[in-house]
Amino acid sequence: MKKVHQPDYFLLTLVFFLLIIGLIFLNSASAPLGYKNFKDPYYYLKHQVLNGLIPGLIFFFLFFFINYKSWQKLSSFIFIFSLILLIAVFLPPFKTAGPVRRWLDFKFFSFQPIEFLKFALILFLANFFVKKEKEIKSFSLTFLPFILILGFISFLIILQPNFSGLIMVILIALTIYFVAGGNLIYLFLFLLIICLLLPLFIQKFPYLENRLKAVLYPQIEPKGISYHLQQSLIAIGSGGLFGRGLGLSGQKFFYLPEVFSDSIFSIIAEELGFIGATLIIFLFFLFIFRGLKLAKNSPDLFSQLVIVGIVSWFGFQFFIHLGSMLGILPLTGVPLPLISYGGSAMSMNLAALGLLINISKYIS
Repeated sequence: MKKVHQPDYFLLTLVFFLLIIGLIFLNSASAPLGYKNFKDPYYYLKHQVLNGLIPGLIFFFLFFFINYKSWQKLSSFIFIFSLILLIAVFLPPFKTAGPVRRWLDFKFFSFQPIEFLKFALILFLANFFVKKEKEIKSFSLTFLPFILILGFISFLIILQPNFSGLIMVILIALTIYFVAGGNLIYLFLFLLIICLLLPLFIQKFPYLENRLKAVLYPQIEPKGISYHLQQSLIAIGSGGLFGRGLGLSGQKFFYLPEVFSDSIFSIIAEELGFIGATLIIFLFFLFIFRGLKLAKNSPDLFSQLVIVGIVSWFGFQFFIHLGSMLGILPLTGVPLPLISYGGSAMSMNLAALGLLINISKYIS
């Protein structure tokens, strides 16, 4: 173990700026709906602070101060606990009457287990591949158990159903397997199978087909299946070069769906314009670059895979969110890390970042 030194303050500064930007634009985007529903334009901002930021900061400092090696020893227990929470959404008293079962509702707050699962899966797979380092290319000893675990998780997520979460879990897991030195032939064949199964999922869930059509034919049903995309593009286009001004979005007044969660980048682009939106994109690119640099210099394989898992988590969510708002990718409901509304996502994002900053203290 290398000597402990100061954490990566540059990365810490990036996180701070993204958090502040997130709170500012969450407040701006959610104000009309907050006033309409609760007569309080700050309702969603306060909810995010109480249920996302404050517990998230507690988790951040917990993972920041405790040596990352300690979490390696607990990774299997944390992962099993995350699976229990994922299963609990189907059981009384959490089981709901509707078709969507993604939340654990308690008396004073609700929690989305899949956000905890993403973090727990990163810890578990990093430790799993460390133990399998000598057999990493083996099908029976490494790839098969890895795919069985991933398949079980995917089955539970499909039952919810939560396809945006499913996409993220698969992308994170496959990225960690790839960086761990896994067999590229097995990885390619697995991706090929996913592509072959994709039409079956689209047929089973018609709304997935509609989202795909909205991207391929953006002018189709502008008041129907392509409405969300059309309103997103209107918001981005309205921003022009310098934006309409902070707080002056027009699309947030009940035109753009999911305005402060799945669509928040469009509001940022509308209010800050091309230059402001480019700055946000640049900050995320800096975060990804800095994270990958830390992974390259990491003191051991476990820390390297944890860093890659966290960076891929944030990176993939950023690219998918951005792509869906620009009409490059189908709308998936993937939030923008540290910016979109969501207490569960915010708290787990900050927990992961606390661990990332902790590891940086051991990287020279």
